Amino acid sequence: MTILTQKTIKDSIKFQGIGLHSGKIVNLCLRGSEPNTGIVFKRVDLKNNNLVYPNFNNVTNTSLNTTISNQFGIKVSTIEHLMGALFGLGIDNILIEIDNEEVPILDGSASEFIKKILSAGIKKSDQPIKIIKINKKVEFKDGERFASISPSKISLDIDFELKYKNSLIGNQRNKVNVYENDLSEILNSRTFCLYEDIEAIKKIGLAKGGSLDNAIVVKDDIVLNKEGLRNPLEFVNHKILDCIGDLFTSGYRIIGNMKCIQGGHYLTNQLLRKVFQNVENFSIIEIQERNLPHTLINKSLLRSIA
Repeated sequence: MTILTQKTIKDSIKFQGIGLHSGKIVNLCLRGSEPNTGIVFKRVDLKNNNLVYPNFNNVTNTSLNTTISNQFGIKVSTIEHLMGALFGLGIDNILIEIDNEEVPILDGSASEFIKKILSAGIKKSDQPIKIIKINKKVEFKDGERFASISPSKISLDIDFELKYKNSLIGNQRNKVNVYENDLSEILNSRTFCLYEDIEAIKKIGLAKGGSLDNAIVVKDDIVLNKEGLRNPLEFVNHKILDCIGDLFTSGYRIIGNMKCIQGGHYLTNQLLRKVFQNVENFSIIEIQERNLPHTLINKSLLRSIA
């Protein structure tokens, strides 16, 4: 078995926490699954029609989170941080049992998911992984917001630019090679909002579970969280984490070069939909180590897996 074979987790992992938007306490359990079964959410609080697949075509809401639904209207929301953790660790197959409609926000980043998955251990199979290789450049624009993905020889590069009128956040930009760079700061970066937006967000029924324990709150030029920022680019780094998680709704890891200005869940989802509208835009390739000398798993995390 090699690092380029499909992976799941060795032992089941349990989480309990509050839903950022629902405000409800939720229990979540990650269970290992067989090769080629993919990532599956199961609403264990429901007896029937309770499987929901995290596919870009099943994304039904992108307002401040990514929500997926099945044909019966059963949904799971705020999946992006968990999906980002699974992408970064190279987890191909897993069953996610959840007893409510929203993945717990935990500390607002992917770090707790990462720590517990690494502690449980990762199990390799003898089945080769599959990847999506971008063949043609695809763009999506929404006013001043822009996202594109173009061919890359062997990596997934994300170049993300964030622009805020707020003086503290301002303009931030970061570029990462998802399979080569140290992703610690990306995975540890928390969701954030402006203090003046909180009332409006709550009026539309969201952020019921939000607090300084699971989100950065910025008021004028001050971070209200006592511990401050975890890294200087935490705002844009969190957007990159969201982007990685949303890209995983493609079903596989991706080889491509992504650029994003003022992006978010909506832009990433629309870009994926546009990519998969035309079979000439991409190829799905089964990878063997003999024909691709590359981990397709982040190297800084790989040391913890070996």
